[in-house]
Amino acid sequence: MTLRYIGSKARLTDGLAPFIGKYAGQGRFVDAFCGMGSVAAHASQLGWPVLLNDHLSYAAVMSSARLTARSQVPFAELGGYTSAIERLNRLDGRLGFIWSEYSPASLEHSRAGIERRYFTEANAARIDSCRSQIFDWSKGGLLNPSEERVLLADLLSAANRVANIAGTYGCFLSRWTTQSQGNLSLRPRDLISEGMPVDISVGDVMDVDITPDDTVYLDPPYTKRQYASYYHLLETIVHGDAPVVEGVAGLRPWQHLASDFCYKRKALGALVDLIQGMDARRVLLSYSSEGHVDLDELTERLVDIGAVKVEPLASIGRYRPNQKASDNASEVSEYLVVIEPKSAASLTRKRAMARK
Repeated sequence: MTLRYIGSKARLTDGLAPFIGKYAGQGRFVDAFCGMGSVAAHASQLGWPVLLNDHLSYAAVMSSARLTARSQVPFAELGGYTSAIERLNRLDGRLGFIWSEYSPASLEHSRAGIERRYFTEANAARIDSCRSQIFDWSKGGLLNPSEERVLLADLLSAANRVANIAGTYGCFLSRWTTQSQGNLSLRPRDLISEGMPVDISVGDVMDVDITPDDTVYLDPPYTKRQYASYYHLLETIVHGDAPVVEGVAGLRPWQHLASDFCYKRKALGALVDLIQGMDARRVLLSYSSEGHVDLDELTERLVDIGAVKVEPLASIGRYRPNQKASDNASEVSEYLVVIEPKSAASLTRKRAMARK
């Protein structure tokens, strides 16, 4: 995974493992804001069947590819995984939507007449050709859904390696970086040898289907940064569409995907409503001291829902868009809030009595 992702928990997975625990034979591990899938991948390694959810398609694609086993993606119709990657890397560029809106060609070809420098013209055209080819293969029955997601994730990673950005796609840089002038090249990932069952959902977290046996992990946005706008270009590549984009950054329509968790006045209520509506065995909530919500205020509200424990995890560097900024940033404290809803506790007691 090559993205510098806001709020990534990659550095916290070892600390989270004892609270996730090994699979005990009941329920699923539900990663309801899966992001890049670091925590879900760790749960899968512990034997859990996993449900991935995110309201952004690119996140579901990246996460699911991370949890995909070799046996699920034989690429039989294309001569194997390596062959599929090689075919994509041999494609000529195509003057499509990414080329016309997100490369210097946008000065003449975009609706706005703005020169956007997210990608060189050559790399943007290659992104267009690869996305079109993956779509054609899928439509023609040459890819199963898992194979399509893996290739899309590989394309996103390749695009990110040559993107002329500081860390997110909220803006592009005025001068070309050295990496942005390299050639787009897809690389086959190291697929896991064996995987646990994985279901994928793309949609509002409030609509995720939770069962009383599930363990739910929540890592909601905790600052004003809206992921739908910060990573808009990845969403466009995954969808392969041509939306009407606006502004200097060329943002696709995203306001309908704006998260209440990103607004200081809404975040606490949104969190409480979400957890209150979950009929789960356990809820594991990631909490950052950088966030909008005060920890004491949060726990005061949560005790009405069930038993609450706050577990300190670690202090990590505050997110910054590049390595230099990260090196100079102050640290933030990370916690895990463990909630056992009253409904789950009641169900556990009933099961214990039934076994006697």
